[in-house]
Amino acid sequence: MMMTSSPLFQPVRLGALELPHRVLMAPLTRSRSAQPGNAPHALNAEYYAQRAGAGLIISEATQISPEGQGYAWTPGIHSAEQIEGWRGVTRAVHAKGGRIFLQLWHVGRVSHPLLQPHRGLPVAPSAIAPSGTAFVVDETGAPAFVPFVTPRALETHEIPRIVADFAQAAAHARAAGFDGVEIHSANGYLLDQFLNSSANHRTDAYGGSIENRARLTFEVLQAVSRVFGPGRVGVRFSPFGRFMDMGDSNPLALYAHIAERLNDLDLAYAHVVDPAIIGNETAGPIALGAALLQQFRATYRGKMVLAGGFDRAKAEEAIGSGLADAIAFGRSFLANPDLPERLRANAPLNAPNKATFYGGGAEGYTDYPAMAG
Repeated sequence: MMMTSSPLFQPVRLGALELPHRVLMAPLTRSRSAQPGNAPHALNAEYYAQRAGAGLIISEATQISPEGQGYAWTPGIHSAEQIEGWRGVTRAVHAKGGRIFLQLWHVGRVSHPLLQPHRGLPVAPSAIAPSGTAFVVDETGAPAFVPFVTPRALETHEIPRIVADFAQAAAHARAAGFDGVEIHSANGYLLDQFLNSSANHRTDAYGGSIENRARLTFEVLQAVSRVFGPGRVGVRFSPFGRFMDMGDSNPLALYAHIAERLNDLDLAYAHVVDPAIIGNETAGPIALGAALLQQFRATYRGKMVLAGGFDRAKAEEAIGSGLADAIAFGRSFLANPDLPERLRANAPLNAPNKATFYGGGAEGYTDYPAMAG
């Protein structure tokens, strides 16, 4: 029997978009762009079109410039070939009645000279190397994992170029037919590096105080909003995130400032990764994470999207309590192209195959089955 009383399946307006329900597709890196050139192609269009039943698709993270790339085979939005490839994706999604935002991405220090123009150093707020390895194509043409290097700190005079790159990428996304864009200010990438005191040791107008560390994210949001217009820009944050050595000395104060400042912008939504899902194992951080979400919700007057390991019951609870207006599902959408219909019917879900998450072809990408009947 179809179940339609769930708050997940009530319509919602996110900025300029009227969505038929609140099951969103979260951004999912799949490393399947065409080579050379990191351009989307027909297989990517098929993948996204299969998932056009989402209330809104938020695309995989997409580098705004060659400098912004941090992983092999991820797509860009800075060349004519990439714009045309993405145009094929948006046409396919729109033909199925869907809506799609492009997530704009600069990885900052989470890169390697093998991925950088002219084999240069990755850029960052400060010259602090993250732990871990970068996924690259090595000098022989084979995929490889190599240790991160110490990045180069951006000069103050270079930061307007970063803002301009985001704005240009947004213009390219608009030309490619996207309904809007999401700014990636989460998960240890460049804008998140500026936000977090562990990665940002600057002493200029982009470091030190919370206001200064948040400055770049808001300059990017303002510039991109001028390109796309009201209600077609979202932003993603990951409070308490530890991915890529993130950490802040006072995350409650940081995100209180961010939530208040977001009220000055006419965004489609703020997309927040649930702090309880990203490595907070002790009761203290989990409690602080819950307090942070409640504080953010109470302060931010716009629409709020939550992500992070949600199932139907937890999603309904978050929406029913008013904590979220919509839920972004990641791995469950990866493995279930018809996820909204399955959730609506309380049907079983396909299990994702982790071995095929990154790279490859159709296997584990476009071959997950829809519900029978």
